Amino acid sequence: MSQTLLVTGGAGFVGAALIKSLLTEFPDAAVVSLDNYFTGTPENHVHDPRVTYLEGSTGDIAKIWADRGLPAPALVFHLGEYSRIVQSFEDHDLTWDFNVLGTKEVVKFAAAAGAKLIYAGSSSKFGNDGDDENLNPYAWTKAKNIEYIKNYSNWFGLDFAIAYFYNVYGQGQITNGKYATVIGIFERQYLAGQPLTVVAPGTQTRDFTHIDDIVRGLIMVARGGEGDGYLLGTGREWPLVEVAKMFGAAVEMIPALPGERVRGKADLTKAAGLGWQPENRLDDYIAKFVAANPR
Repeated sequence: MSQTLLVTGGAGFVGAALIKSLLTEFPDAAVVSLDNYFTGTPENHVHDPRVTYLEGSTGDIAKIWADRGLPAPALVFHLGEYSRIVQSFEDHDLTWDFNVLGTKEVVKFAAAAGAKLIYAGSSSKFGNDGDDENLNPYAWTKAKNIEYIKNYSNWFGLDFAIAYFYNVYGQGQITNGKYATVIGIFERQYLAGQPLTVVAPGTQTRDFTHIDDIVRGLIMVARGGEGDGYLLGTGREWPLVEVAKMFGAAVEMIPALPGERVRGKADLTKAAGLGWQPENRLDDYIAKFVAANPR
């Protein structure tokens, strides 16, 4: 193999899709996943001899890598963090451990290996003129990690590029439990014949981005991106109640939740500079889903 690629969180929703694409885009590379299986599952494993799955904490990444005697990676895709807004209040300690302590070690590891770090930032950083980064523990830790990565690069040297995800949906998304995605929840409720629950007031907007567009963007950022600011979204705001109504099912409003932002919309300028544009639309996706699963 000509090079090794590392994906933290490789057994998760985005990580598993990324690994599948890396195997195609880098045909001579070996891929290593490091995952603590907090939300990732063995069912997401890609069964290919070029992929190695390691179970462990990102906080122990240097030791895990050394113990396995693996070659230094050329690229490090860091997706393995805590990634839920509302739940981060309840899981404050986990959010700190995964997103602050773990990421500190991944940054050090990437720099020591001479690897390029591709960091998955959170779009929650940009809401309300930047003030939304303080709304909840998740958004705050993600925003601080951006500062840390930039400073680390200036202090010690680090090749990095930062991409931001906007409400990812599509095949492989989590549909059950408290870490389920919005579209995943709607699909599960629709299939069960239940009303679709929308958090009040329902007018809050999100920019929903298909998993295929996210993965394609990550690889383009890895190949040509430098520094901060690659927002991967569609540039369109969808009110959540409008999204629920697209399923043609009953809608039930539920009480507002702590830490939620009011709006979400990506500025595609820098990602477009790499030649990236979203190719999938949420309304088309939902229409196909409903057509394939008529009630």
